Formats: sequence, structure tokens, C-alpha cells
Amino acid sequence: MRPVFLDDIVEKISAVLPQDIQALTEDLKKNIRVILDSAFEKMHLVTREEFEVQKQIVARVQERVQELENKVESLQNNGR
Repeated sequence: MRPVFLDDIVEKISAVLPQDIQALTEDLKKNIRVILDSAFEKMHLVTREEFEVQKQIVARVQERVQELENKVESLQNNGR
């Protein structure tokens, strides 16, 4: 998970806290961040960049599988 994304969430949460609680803001921010990090880690989330890379890898693998299927079909047809 991207730290900037988590920082943004932490800032938004701490901004809506009542004024008397905001005195504890730094401790709260640290604790909220730890909780969010843990929750996101359990969800096995990936960044958009990681997703795009995996998408490209899958596309290349699919192309290669199609090429190999075509070769196998060609070899089978030549063997008849």
C-alpha cells in the first residue's frame, strides 16, 4: 500500500475528531496508521502499478500460449 494513500486517510480521520481529542493527534495518527497498515496487509492489496505489471505479464503469457497452441495444431495437421 502506498504511504501517501495511508497518510491521506490518517489525516482525514484525524481532521474529523473533536477538538479536545486532537491534542492527542500524533499518537492517534500513529495508531491509526498501524491499524490501517495491518488491515490492508491482511487484505493482500496491491498498488495500481503492481496490478498493471501483472496484467501485462498475463497478456504476454496468453499470447505465448496462443502461439504454442497454433504450433501444436499446425504440427498435428502436418502429421496427418
